[in-house]
Amino acid sequence: MGMDDKREELRERKATAREGGGEERIEKQHEKGKMTARERIDYFLDDGTFQEIDMLREHRSTNFGMSEREFSGDGVVTGYGEVDGRTVFVFAHDFTVLGGSLGEQFAEKVCKVMDRAIETGAPIVGLNDSAGARIQEGIDSLAGFAEIFHRNQQASGVVPQISAIMGPCAGGSVYSPAITDFTLMIEETSHMMITGPDVIETVTGEEVTFEELGGASVHTTESGVADFAAIDEEAGLDTVRRLLSYLPQNNVEDPPRVEPWDDPDRDADVTGIVPADPQKPYDMADVIDGIVDEESYFEVAEGFARNLITGFARLDGRSVGVVANQPRFNAGTLDIQASQKGARFVRFCDAFNIPIVTLVDVPGFLPGKDQEHGGIIRHGAKLLFAFSEATVPLMTVITRKAYGGAYDVMASKHLDADANYAWPTAEIAVMGPQGAVSVLYRDELEDADEVEARRQELIDEYRDAFANPYTAAERGYVDSVLEPEETRRRLIADLEMLASKRKSNPDRKHGNIPL
Repeated sequence: MGMDDKREELRERKATAREGGGEERIEKQHEKGKMTARERIDYFLDDGTFQEIDMLREHRSTNFGMSEREFSGDGVVTGYGEVDGRTVFVFAHDFTVLGGSLGEQFAEKVCKVMDRAIETGAPIVGLNDSAGARIQEGIDSLAGFAEIFHRNQQASGVVPQISAIMGPCAGGSVYSPAITDFTLMIEETSHMMITGPDVIETVTGEEVTFEELGGASVHTTESGVADFAAIDEEAGLDTVRRLLSYLPQNNVEDPPRVEPWDDPDRDADVTGIVPADPQKPYDMADVIDGIVDEESYFEVAEGFARNLITGFARLDGRSVGVVANQPRFNAGTLDIQASQKGARFVRFCDAFNIPIVTLVDVPGFLPGKDQEHGGIIRHGAKLLFAFSEATVPLMTVITRKAYGGAYDVMASKHLDADANYAWPTAEIAVMGPQGAVSVLYRDELEDADEVEARRQELIDEYRDAFANPYTAAERGYVDSVLEPEETRRRLIADLEMLASKRKSNPDRKHGNIPL
């Protein structure tokens, strides 16, 4: 066989590999509104940058007729390429090959690119579309999943890991994404679940649809398993590209600084957002938008625990994480879900050298039997722990209420935050005026002739004396009381100053966060 013949054989093998499960299965994928694995990679990466690895790899199972069902690539496409000119490793499940099920060779392919990503310090993006373990390969399939899970853990806090759920993922196919840093789902066409509706009905008798059990809406609003929901695959992949733009390549790099496009010396556009009435809600997202670089605010987990905002933004082109109470929902109180959401985001930012801006308007932790029985003490401590262990620059602005233990938790000076500010509208106290008066003046109010009039009088006195930022400023618990319009300039100056911050926690294997 001459060289020309050998070249032709190679080209034929590669052409077969590119067809995956064949034209008929590709057509079925398209009919469901889904791209193929290769189409997803081509759309996601910069044009012409994809370098494939293990294109011709095949399984070696002979059980259950598998020797007659061989596919080059074994159901997953792996390799690396670039996103905005930066290296990213990627794997994409091929649902047209045995339903994207994972076998021994499939897992080894994924492990190979994960190992290279960790060694070279580049993000890992998984495009998941898999029915789970390949039953025909038995224990080898389970072993393969465990090998991937172990690498997810090894990569955690070393390189960013992002999972895009592009189809029906079950069993082991959802535990790997659960370890990664961010998860995105596609509305209607993607699902995440441990077991499907048929198994649930058999075991418990409960009837449930795929969408009710594990759709994008469920996981982005109720379970918190997913951070983003996109209307279609193109929008989802665009979201992943945007997310990467805020992140460093690895844990020893700083996040990328882009060429600034917004004036660093302009006033923050926040005038009049915080109402004069301390009981009236407002949208903290408007405050964030007014402070950060124009159109740079990118919210994460928007639909889950909406009383706490998490997201990324830029200040004079520098990437920052944002954590903020949201008065529009549950008055911005901290509850179980908000504490979990905030703690995970803070720890991500801290792992990847992303400074954190915290905007505070918190009346306290959400009271009630359900919260107490659900473990608000333990879960609230997660957020406290996360802020306290963070060594990245921490900048905090109290816009209005900061009461009780929630004041401490929200990146207060006492947790070693670097820059703490308050607006003139800030109320920093052990509790709100109504509650404080009820405790402090219980006996006097019982004896008063006009109880409500006297109560209001005492509330007004308490607010004037204690519900303000000046006692905290006198003690250095806030570094300055700022006019709201100054906030952007001051935070940008602090970011520049803190760029050289060096801080480390005590030498230890790791702390024991109250999981």
